[in-house]
Amino acid sequence: MEADDVSVREQLFHNRVRETIICVLLFTCLYMVSYLILTHFKKTAEFVTDDIEDATVNKIALWLCTFTLSVAVCAVLLLPISILSNEVLLTFPQSYYMQWLNGSLIHGLWNLVFLFSNLSLVFLMPFAYFFTESEGFAGSRKGVMARVYEAAVLLLLLALLVLGIVWVASALLHDNIARKSLYDLWEYYLPYLYSGISLFGVLLLLLCTPFGLSRMFSVTGKLLVKPRLLEDVEDTLSCTSFEEDSLCRKLKKIEGSGTTSCWVKLNMEAMQKEYRTVQRKRIALEMRGKASPWQRNLGYPLAMLVLLALTVMCVLMVCFNVLELLLDEAAMPRGMEDPHLGMASFSMFGSLGAAVQVVLILYLMVSSVVGFYSSPLFTGLLPRAQDTNLTQIIANCVSLLILSSALPVFSRTLGITRFDLLGDFGRYNWLGNFYIVFLYNMLFAGLTSASLIKTVTWAVQRELIRAFGLHRLPLTVSRSTVPFRLLLASGLSKIQ
Repeated sequence: MEADDVSVREQLFHNRVRETIICVLLFTCLYMVSYLILTHFKKTAEFVTDDIEDATVNKIALWLCTFTLSVAVCAVLLLPISILSNEVLLTFPQSYYMQWLNGSLIHGLWNLVFLFSNLSLVFLMPFAYFFTESEGFAGSRKGVMARVYEAAVLLLLLALLVLGIVWVASALLHDNIARKSLYDLWEYYLPYLYSGISLFGVLLLLLCTPFGLSRMFSVTGKLLVKPRLLEDVEDTLSCTSFEEDSLCRKLKKIEGSGTTSCWVKLNMEAMQKEYRTVQRKRIALEMRGKASPWQRNLGYPLAMLVLLALTVMCVLMVCFNVLELLLDEAAMPRGMEDPHLGMASFSMFGSLGAAVQVVLILYLMVSSVVGFYSSPLFTGLLPRAQDTNLTQIIANCVSLLILSSALPVFSRTLGITRFDLLGDFGRYNWLGNFYIVFLYNMLFAGLTSASLIKTVTWAVQRELIRAFGLHRLPLTVSRSTVPFRLLLASGLSKIQ
């Protein structure tokens, strides 16, 4: 009997060690990828300065941002990893090499992402911001530790302020729980705060994703080479080359004049920046001009059709989920303790349906990021290569973490997947409210449909006007008064 107990304890120990090693390896890979991404966007001048103290502080803040970004990427991959793991175990139920892939590993990964995401949002990112802005208390010795003390005090004051706001909000919304003491901090107030943060993230996704789904068509169109009917690359390339030559002559003229006025220097810096932008545009146009006819005439239409199919599929799945919400309580998002991987597929279409779910989840995340950076409120946060200061990096990491940590709840609420939420992700207070979930689905379907209809109609009109050359008409000439015979002749000449 004792030998059996020892073998069970050894098995549990080996399972825990194996899960820890897998999680550490996964997180290490994500951390390295995140560090390369942030290194590509950071402003090098902030990390290579004469002040060693500032350089050290900026490096520590960058490490904290890298940790936060890696947690955000891991949060995006939670549902895809869980769904694909279930399908792998269904396909190879008795495989010896798949025994490491189990429900305990997935459940532990969800708990770690929940813990690290809230740790980053509540502590690490505020500390990184205060750390970069602090200079040490007055009268104290200058150094990194003085800035650490000041940042820690500011973080403590911020935590007390947030805790007070949460206590007041809970007292206003739940009068019967208003007398809870501070001993209930871990059991009540912190989950209440996490629930509010998740609700904010899901609402932000509701606003950004429909707008991003409509913007995906224009963003993809800028990356691909359009057919000659829709875009004249040679004409645009010649205009860009003339503009580059003109700017080059102006720069040589200013350099040859030998003037040292500050206004001339500012004008020259702005002109050099514009010259580099035009040069990059010319190089990109040359690359697009070398595209093969297959890439030009087949790649763009196929990409647009794929985007349209994915968007329509998302809307149809949300509409189907609305009907299920009205007829069956099982469609409500909920949490579960044991995922029971390898028992049954989470899609009625089997492995193909699961693969489609993974693609749709990743597509929604990309669309939400595109919509976030395309909105007028957050356009200023858009990172630029080698020209993004540390404050912008912190703001971007916080924004991406809020969006990504709300993605599992967002996908389950819309019915994109039937994989129930694991761990503390399924304990949010508002998930059990039918009216919130139903209204959320209706708003998403309505906003996405309206954005898609508007984008398609305006895109077709704009491309037809460009294809027929009507965009070159003077503003005093109304395009509606152009004879149909002239329009047809212009279009036929373009095609030829």
